[in-house]
Amino acid sequence: MPDLWPFPVRQPVTEVLEWQTDTLITEAAEQRIALRTVPRSILTFTHLLDGTGLARAAELARAGALDDWILPLWHLARRATAAIDAANLAVFVDTSEGTFEAPGQAGIVADGGEAFLVEVSAVLPDRLELAAPAGVTFVHPIVAPVGIGILTRPIEIDRRRQGLGTVTATFTSQDGIDLAASSYPTHLGLDVLTDPPVLRQSLSEAVGKSVDYIDNGFGPIVIEPVLTHVQRRSTITLMDRGAARWTRRSWLHGLRGRQRAFWLPTWGRELVLQAAVTSSATSFVVAANADPGVWIGRHVMFDLASGPVFREINNAVYDALGVRLTIAAPGKSIPVTTPIHLLTKVRLDTDRIEIEHCGNRSEFAASLIEIPG
Repeated sequence: MPDLWPFPVRQPVTEVLEWQTDTLITEAAEQRIALRTVPRSILTFTHLLDGTGLARAAELARAGALDDWILPLWHLARRATAAIDAANLAVFVDTSEGTFEAPGQAGIVADGGEAFLVEVSAVLPDRLELAAPAGVTFVHPIVAPVGIGILTRPIEIDRRRQGLGTVTATFTSQDGIDLAASSYPTHLGLDVLTDPPVLRQSLSEAVGKSVDYIDNGFGPIVIEPVLTHVQRRSTITLMDRGAARWTRRSWLHGLRGRQRAFWLPTWGRELVLQAAVTSSATSFVVAANADPGVWIGRHVMFDLASGPVFREINNAVYDALGVRLTIAAPGKSIPVTTPIHLLTKVRLDTDRIEIEHCGNRSEFAASLIEIPG
């Protein structure tokens, strides 16, 4: 049985999800093959320990540098809904957003102490049933699923003074769990990322075509396209709280790194509705900042409070009020004040996502790239 890495963790917990995707790109299309369908999880824990804890961590690392470790997954921990008594055969906790297994184990901790393992015989929606009495008494316990990991970096010890310091440990999980699921609305079989990004810094974006510049040195420069489509590259930052953290995690698993595409709203003002649209209407008029032909084949999202509506623009002509765009009937009445956002088909431009877990919040940034429609 692997040893337990028991130390209480300090926030934030950093988790890296890594995939491997083989991307085959042609002039007008691309094929993406997932070589690793279940992400590899790399966890970095930071512990604030006294002198005794520092010494213990150093000796554990020395003795188990090549061993497997039982890791409480603190970023998936939940607060128990009832106190735990030493004689209890059940731990009452919401298990819907975790990776608890039966038969298996779970970690319990309270008041910043070290983790204690209990044997789990059954996992129910509101509790864990134990194979033996808990053996500990906690008033406000925190319960975490556990996994198996190996040390993949040297243990770092920073001694602030003789009796206090921090320990940083990085583990790679040996458990492969596929949580792929999505609760997002879909358009043409792909998710639409309807969460507006969080603004942490100036938003950067690049729009252009991949081209070769041919210069013989004696005349004009000739541009030869490498790809037929325009590529938009951008970076988004998403932050989730509460139950949305588990939803986001499941969605990321479903993307499989760079393999799966999704729709990203521009959240811009490229199109401004000029008149209300009835549920049976097959066209609508917008004030647009480009020629009508630019909009044909593009996809839009009507951002209604009752739920978004997605449509493809089939035709576009000039109108007295701007540009008239032809679509399939929306099936809902759309007020003139409704925001309209363009949809861009994108995928992750990386197979590595770093998530920072802080208490009841998680956050990550991801680079995206537009792909052929």
